[in-house]
Amino acid sequence: MTMPTTLTAFADVTTSDSALRRFLHGLPGVDAVGLEARAAALGTRSIKTTAKAYAIDLAISMIDLTTLEGADTPGKVRALATKAVHPDPTDRTTPMTAAVCVYPDMVATAKAALHGADVKVASVATAFPAGRAALPVKIADTRDAVAAGADEIDMVIDRGAFLAGRYLETYELIKAVKEACLREDGTAARLKVIFETGELSTYDNIRRASWIGMLAGADFIKTSTGKVGVNATPANTLLMLEAVRDFKAQTGIQIGVKPAGGIRTTKDAIKFLVLVNETVGEDWLTNEWFRFGASSLLNDLLMQRQKLSTGRYSGPDYVTVD
Repeated sequence: MTMPTTLTAFADVTTSDSALRRFLHGLPGVDAVGLEARAAALGTRSIKTTAKAYAIDLAISMIDLTTLEGADTPGKVRALATKAVHPDPTDRTTPMTAAVCVYPDMVATAKAALHGADVKVASVATAFPAGRAALPVKIADTRDAVAAGADEIDMVIDRGAFLAGRYLETYELIKAVKEACLREDGTAARLKVIFETGELSTYDNIRRASWIGMLAGADFIKTSTGKVGVNATPANTLLMLEAVRDFKAQTGIQIGVKPAGGIRTTKDAIKFLVLVNETVGEDWLTNEWFRFGASSLLNDLLMQRQKLSTGRYSGPDYVTVD
């Protein structure tokens, strides 16, 4: 299939549902066996001690430290913000996390607790996690979070609309939320678009959703909410990395990737960093373009970091429980 070579050339693709459908179903089919084999092979790469220390610090700096529970309180959010700034209070060389991710009503609390630190406040929006709400509600949800000070918005697509083949509706939702991220001063919160890959059933659907998100103006494409049985996997993240690589090759526009849910250990995180390095290269090896949606991952990274520096395994009693 011949691809357009500029983003402007993609304009005709989104003029109608039928045009978008033709484009999406014209994308190359995903070789599931090959994709999973490559993801598994990259996961076996050996990382030496010096490289491991670098990878641990890099992974810490890429974490969106997250609390998205019905029982969240201002106190919990303030504690999480403190941990984001000083993940290991005994070692101030430990990098800060990339962001703190909370519900919209906790954005102002998180912002105040960070005291201007170089940690972003991310907010889920658009009736997270199911996305089952009318468009005006989703837009209001987004605008409220941005008005409260959110630097980033993590939105969910309507998986029902996507799976029913209403691709243009999905595209227009993302575009509308992107517009709602605009602030009065002309700046905008960065938009992460969550596909909930565990509910999309096929790799072909994940590729199509990735292209819809990128065409609609996503700054990041994100695997999951962390609220379903299957979340981020090496294979679905590899597929999304390939999508952003191909999109940049065609348009010159760089899009970030955020795997979320189920990444709990340092070993897991390093596998994902290898995927990034081998698929899209060093340009994405920064928290500007790659994030981990996680909470428990940080504790394991801290324990492994302490082990490398002291030679002793500290254990879970030496890190805070979120």
